[in-house]
Amino acid sequence: MEEMLKFLGLKSIDELFDCIPEEIKIDGLNLHEPKEEMEVEMEIRNILEKNKTFFDMPSFLPIIKPHYIPAVVEEIVSRSEFYTSYTPYQAEASQGILQAMFEYQSIICELTGMGVANVSMYDSATALGEAILMANRINGKKKVLIPKNIYWGKKSVAINYAKGAEMEIKEIDYREDGRMSLDINEKDVSAIYVENPNFFGVIENRYNEIKKLKEELDALLIVGIDPLHLAIFNPPSYYDADIVIGEGYLGIPLNFGGPLLGIFASKKEYVRQMPGKIVGATLDANGKRAFCMTLQTREQHIRRGKATSNICSNQALCCIAFVAYVAVLGRNGLRKIAIENMKNARYMAKKLEKIGFKIPYKEFFNEFVAIPPVNAKELNNKILEKGIHGGLLIDEYIKNGILFGITEMHTKEIIDFAVDKFEEAMEEIK
Repeated sequence: MEEMLKFLGLKSIDELFDCIPEEIKIDGLNLHEPKEEMEVEMEIRNILEKNKTFFDMPSFLPIIKPHYIPAVVEEIVSRSEFYTSYTPYQAEASQGILQAMFEYQSIICELTGMGVANVSMYDSATALGEAILMANRINGKKKVLIPKNIYWGKKSVAINYAKGAEMEIKEIDYREDGRMSLDINEKDVSAIYVENPNFFGVIENRYNEIKKLKEELDALLIVGIDPLHLAIFNPPSYYDADIVIGEGYLGIPLNFGGPLLGIFASKKEYVRQMPGKIVGATLDANGKRAFCMTLQTREQHIRRGKATSNICSNQALCCIAFVAYVAVLGRNGLRKIAIENMKNARYMAKKLEKIGFKIPYKEFFNEFVAIPPVNAKELNNKILEKGIHGGLLIDEYIKNGILFGITEMHTKEIIDFAVDKFEEAMEEIK
């Protein structure tokens, strides 16, 4: 030790940490005494028992919602060939994982109607950030229009991405029907971002108006989607989207909020500006079908400083879960689930209306806004005591508003039980 300090020209180990301000230094960590492995496991089990599943405490939170996942999906993603999946650097020896990624891209293209898709971003927030940078690379403009009613986490990420590129993010207000205003008079716009359905769960069906606005602004159209919504509604290509992003949650458990995957697709003409990695199908030297990494313009590969993105990892395992889920259900199965989501959401909205809630927006998918006749925060706290996790408070957007998320997992029995508890809680508050 003394020899090392002498070589470094120091008198004590403490000098190595002189750069750390005194006010943030601590005397030590408040750790338990060492325990045996079995004791540690038992303590962890006691902690885990505090967790509650969806069936122990039904949740009506939006964005990340419970969906039923067939057992075969977990069986597929648990295979050792996929479970440790990562970037296939030796592509010729990774045909299985490459084919799975290719199938994922193909499904995304079929759902969105776009010409090309990558092997995913981290989540929808980073996908939006990358879409903003991509639009700037395509047309060189610096202004991006986004809805005012956008999830605050996604908005924060978008603003941080834009800041580094010295781009301007401008928020567009929403109308009385909850949809983004299209009465826009802006110049030098790089892109306009439209969500369908939007943060309030409202379905966007102003296809011609959106296409016309895009042409008037001479801007790219970025569309944020819900993949399940696309099973029964028009794809973004129908209204001339240039870039499509979204949250890829199909086949993926709740996992305390993540991880998920960021869907990213675009028109084929912009493929050279897409971030992330793209897997392609080709023929090998023997004329047999083979798969390869077609584009991977990342910072750690040959392009480095000219790379389109610094995201190094795709959500490979999540992509496999996504493609397995869609393959198992098929086109008709996805439609059935999407319709069930809409039916259940409307069923709950009507039940809440009967006990005094206001439902300001009527055209929604599987999320909707409801305004209770009592204080929303107090109501959420009361309902939590009764074993129900209520919706998301969105008071900053809609005074006393709650955003509810409903899926095929919310049976009529669960909804009836929850609405009864809401009614009880409201009476107690009054």
